[in-house]
Amino acid sequence: MITRRDFAQWGAATAVVSQMAGTAFAQSSQPVRIVNGFPAGGVVDAVSRKFGDAMVASGYATAAVVENRTGAGGRLAAAFVKAAPADGNTLLLSPDTVLSLYPFIYAKLEYDPFKDLVPISTAALTSDALAVGPLVPDSVRNVRDFVAWAKAHPEHANFGSPGTGSPLHLLGSLLGKEGDFDFRHVAYRGASPGVTDMVGGQIAAMAAPTGNFLPFQRTGRVRILGTSGVKRSPFTPDTPTFSEQKFAGDYPQEDQWFGFFAPAGTAAASIAKANQSISQAMSRKSLIDDLAVFGLTAQASTPEAMSASLRQQNEKWRGIVKRLGFTAES
Repeated sequence: MITRRDFAQWGAATAVVSQMAGTAFAQSSQPVRIVNGFPAGGVVDAVSRKFGDAMVASGYATAAVVENRTGAGGRLAAAFVKAAPADGNTLLLSPDTVLSLYPFIYAKLEYDPFKDLVPISTAALTSDALAVGPLVPDSVRNVRDFVAWAKAHPEHANFGSPGTGSPLHLLGSLLGKEGDFDFRHVAYRGASPGVTDMVGGQIAAMAAPTGNFLPFQRTGRVRILGTSGVKRSPFTPDTPTFSEQKFAGDYPQEDQWFGFFAPAGTAAASIAKANQSISQAMSRKSLIDDLAVFGLTAQASTPEAMSASLRQQNEKWRGIVKRLGFTAES
């Protein structure tokens, strides 16, 4: 299991690497392009922009351009960066599952997670959540309540996710299977459009990273019913985890992460330079505070530790998908 303690140890290793590389480096004459596969306004987009600003401040680049190549649950962005010049000026920011889960649920991927992309550093940790909006009565306060309501109102038993085959799609499918009801899936091009539809009463529930729900939870427009993780999210301490509620037991309990990748063939010096810049960003209190607004904990790692985590997650998803017989069309 990959824990916050593991990442803390890896973060310390990153600091050592940064000291060895030097605390400053010449500013690039090129802007850095940070590509992600999700819409503007969502959690991944926010991480892209915050780190882009920090990387410019560190001298990594003259400017940061965030490019949202939405669709296919992040696969389009990964394929785009795979084909980009390996010069350190185009980076992918992606949830780990785009590389660790997707090989097992899609018959064909446009990229090889371990050959076409090179890990640089993790950026932030998050948890996943299931939330409901105004279509679901206020009496529904936890997953068990929701399952009972969904069975009594099958015409409204639906949920959105950031895309077909995404880990959040898998989360909803697990809940439907364990609750023994038809939990119909509605795929969106990212979390933000789905959350908007849920808040507007177009769908009953949404599975997404916890941070996508926080602004609406604060105003009482959504209720978060459960979160992933070994422990409760520090951003929703009153919301029990799925494991506490005895639901979605197969869903990975450790924190999920977002990380930076470069195209294969990128020079080791460029990887080290980008890693140093990302690590330096973690010393900026403003970045840490900004990420917390989105339910994220800033966390760097070495490229080696990130690669090891990715392979561990890959093996865990392999077993889960095999046991459930899950495919992107499930």
